[in-house]
Amino acid sequence: MDMINARFKVDWPGFTLDLDLQLPGRGVTAIFGHSGSGKTTLLRCIAGLERAREGLLSFNGDIWQDARTFRPVHKRPLGYVFQEASLFPHLSVLDNLRYGQKRSAEKIVSLDQVVELLGIGHLLDRRPDRLSGGERQRVGIARALAVSPRLLLMDEPLAALDLARKREILPYLERLHDELDIPVLYVTHAPDEVARLADHLVMLDGGLVVAAGPLAEMLARIDLPLGLGEEREVVLDAVIGQRDPDWHLARMDFAGGSLWARDRDIPVGRHVRVRVPASGVSLALQPAGQSSIINSLPGQVEAIGDAEHPGLSLVKVRVGDVSILSRVTRRSVAGLQIEPGKAVWVQIKSAAVVE
Repeated sequence: MDMINARFKVDWPGFTLDLDLQLPGRGVTAIFGHSGSGKTTLLRCIAGLERAREGLLSFNGDIWQDARTFRPVHKRPLGYVFQEASLFPHLSVLDNLRYGQKRSAEKIVSLDQVVELLGIGHLLDRRPDRLSGGERQRVGIARALAVSPRLLLMDEPLAALDLARKREILPYLERLHDELDIPVLYVTHAPDEVARLADHLVMLDGGLVVAAGPLAEMLARIDLPLGLGEEREVVLDAVIGQRDPDWHLARMDFAGGSLWARDRDIPVGRHVRVRVPASGVSLALQPAGQSSIINSLPGQVEAIGDAEHPGLSLVKVRVGDVSILSRVTRRSVAGLQIEPGKAVWVQIKSAAVVE
């Protein structure tokens, strides 16, 4: 199995990065944490820009750093995308891409493919000062891909952009995820980017790994002291199974059943991610009768934990092959005698495609 093994210890005044990670060598791994948690330092260690006092890095069995070896940055087959695109101002977009291509010893990705994936064909003759912020960042990503990297590092690539520009770029990042077989380490502190892009999640706090694992499993954990945001939620991988034009609804099929939600004009058969917030999930001991809630699924309680308020609990319920979180009052937990192993009905009041 493709794997990235990273073990680093970096000591700075007032901060220590000390971690040992085994990351999948495919898909998108989000490195998530608050400012100062060590996200960028980890990426710089992987890139070879920071030399850890104690370090080990192997990529799919290829040693990049150990006690005897330290491969310099220019000999590591990776692309790096920073918060700012940092393009050469005197070169056109095309020449910026060709400069990146010169560094490539192998052609994993063609320049034409990169241009098409990022939608920048109409920008090739422009200089960077003639580009919008979103366009510059797309070109920056394209230049990182032009080196045909075996690994792509992205350090908060959307942090410097406003909401409109973020929405412009996210679909292109999804295309990279879907169409390129290049593993990505994606640093961010934005929960929406994690939900939309990540397959695997690493949570850092104070230079230490709080938790790491597949995204769905991580979001369903109720024992983590560090959440993605104020709202606890799970993200389900699903497929659009049916569209109902009369009621403007779409059925989304996932490993635990099906959910109906507002139709977003997504074609049947398309893979989507579905956000299910814990606050929008209630529990019952019997199937719902006449009710406005149209999504009711059988499940089994896995665990119960504390929520953000002393009067609330988080209940983790297994539904088919996935776990869903429900935020309910502790009074309801006691009244319904909810405990691990108990059969319940999960009533999902709100679910939406991540977009």
